[in-house]
Amino acid sequence: MAGFPFSAVVGQDQLRLALILCAVHPGIGGVLVRGEKGTAKSTVVRALTALLPAVDDAGVTRPARLVELPVGATEDRVIGSIDLEKVLRDGERAFQPGLLAAAHQGVLYVDEVNLLHDHLVDVLLDAAAMGRVHVERDGISHSHAAKFVLVGTMNPEEGELRPQLLDRFGLAVDVSASRDVDVRMEVVRRRLDYERDPQAFAGRYAPADQELAAEILSARNKLDGVELSNRELRRIASLCASFDVDGMRADLVLARTATAHAAWRGGSEVTEEDVRVAAELTLPHRRRRDPFDEPGLDQQQLDDAMDRADEDARAGEPEPPENPEGGEPDGGESDGGEPDDGGPDDDGPDDDGPQDDPDGPGGGVRATDRPSAPPSSAFKAKLLEVPGVGEGAPGRRSRSTSTRGRVVRSTTDRGNGLHLTSTVFAAAESQIARGRTEGRLRLAPADLRGAIREGREGNLIVFVVDASGSMAARDRLSAVTGAVVSLLRDAYQRRDKVAVITVRGREAELVLPPTSSVDIAVRRLQSMRTGGKSPLAEGFLRAREVILRERLRDPQRRALMVALTDGRATGGKDALHRARVAAHLLADASVASIVVDCETGLVRLGLAAELARELRGGCVRLAELSAQQVAGVVRAAA
Repeated sequence: MAGFPFSAVVGQDQLRLALILCAVHPGIGGVLVRGEKGTAKSTVVRALTALLPAVDDAGVTRPARLVELPVGATEDRVIGSIDLEKVLRDGERAFQPGLLAAAHQGVLYVDEVNLLHDHLVDVLLDAAAMGRVHVERDGISHSHAAKFVLVGTMNPEEGELRPQLLDRFGLAVDVSASRDVDVRMEVVRRRLDYERDPQAFAGRYAPADQELAAEILSARNKLDGVELSNRELRRIASLCASFDVDGMRADLVLARTATAHAAWRGGSEVTEEDVRVAAELTLPHRRRRDPFDEPGLDQQQLDDAMDRADEDARAGEPEPPENPEGGEPDGGESDGGEPDDGGPDDDGPDDDGPQDDPDGPGGGVRATDRPSAPPSSAFKAKLLEVPGVGEGAPGRRSRSTSTRGRVVRSTTDRGNGLHLTSTVFAAAESQIARGRTEGRLRLAPADLRGAIREGREGNLIVFVVDASGSMAARDRLSAVTGAVVSLLRDAYQRRDKVAVITVRGREAELVLPPTSSVDIAVRRLQSMRTGGKSPLAEGFLRAREVILRERLRDPQRRALMVALTDGRATGGKDALHRARVAAHLLADASVASIVVDCETGLVRLGLAAELARELRGGCVRLAELSAQQVAGVVRAAA
């Protein structure tokens, strides 16, 4: 079945350009495609492969390959491993290349790259940047070429990449479905035509695809001859400095992308327009210093930065020589206007934008419906760990058996990779029975021992936030929200799923069901309303319900409940007793927990600590949340 042609894709011009530029210059470092489902991300990426130049493979010319890397791939499958068959048959150590070798001079496509383990993302990005893979493992040293166009696609609603990994992608493009009715009609029409007769549809666009392929090859051949002048290099450096990006990777990628764009349009030197196009593709995702910063690049900001960069570029040029005859310098006569004093332009960043009033417009907010206070920035969460060893999704929080990580012991089952030492020892016991007196070790399939590896898993973190009147004092609420944001940031970095429950008035509200997109949790938290009574029992029961339901969907992901409260249960009859009973039910469900005691003042009742004992979990004071005491505080039964 013929694939959907690249030139038949409607819209998505920026995505198409980003892919073409990476095809022209693979050293750019790949493209990250972020967008909602159903926006043709995968279709465009798969269509790109047909445009790449043919590959000379051991004297045989073949088309470039598209290699798809599944989310569940192991490190051995990605970078390669020992060829066990050759070891057992010939007694020789040999390397079996992985997916990176197969993708050489083609496209390596990773769908849902945000769900891939961070370690594997690092491996992919290193290979894409260096063009080679170096393997040192299990007594084997191996290196091979791996030049490919790396493309990762993701839906931000399913969780973000960490900023450190975002920066490693050369380009990033946000895609969305067009709101133009005519464009949507054309998308549907072309898709239906393709499904009706794929061969005929592909044939209709074959000439356009062939022309694009020829232009990509021509641009590749021109790439080394494109000049990047000091003026444009200064413009690039000024742009990156204006947006305050970390490190020098952005400058390098922007320079490569601008050069590739100049080659693509047939130019012999980089111009201001090439730099602007490159900036729109290389800078937006590098502005996210915090995981909860909004991605994207405001066009007015880019215009202002380009203006400043233009001034810097002109300022870096040498002054024209003076005319020895005393007349005007070469390049034109004076127009008689006012002389330019050459002083610096005083256009600094615009800090006059509207500021949000934390109390909202008009004031007069009812005591039972107060807005949330701005979060304090004084908190930096330490590791909260679920006890025991799980078998959950790859992450960076709690201990778990894993397909990667350090080897802790061997097993007679397949395990995760070969435990070489145990295999040799098992074979050694049978050498006399197998008649071996000299020469190579005689191996049998029964000798093979698998490796048990221990790594880290991601957990489900359920936040129960007491938003009642006793918690609503402005300073305290600011500290509570600051602590939760700190813990959410930690959950983001450790690849957890999160859920948020608030308790106020008469009920507990699930403001965010379990999700991997923790930036949504921050937005929900910032719009949280406060005031009224504190129905803690309902909050614990709701947390238990969410956790038990999630166990049915994802039985290997262990849960951790984090309650932020002063322990003063006041919702309903006998509220404190019911809160203790509900806490006991959570503990009986084997839910690990920690209570963050938010009680302040000279007189303290210690109710939060009592709830922590019923939960059989840990307890930490809010003021200590940024201190070392938090580490390892969770000690509930797993």
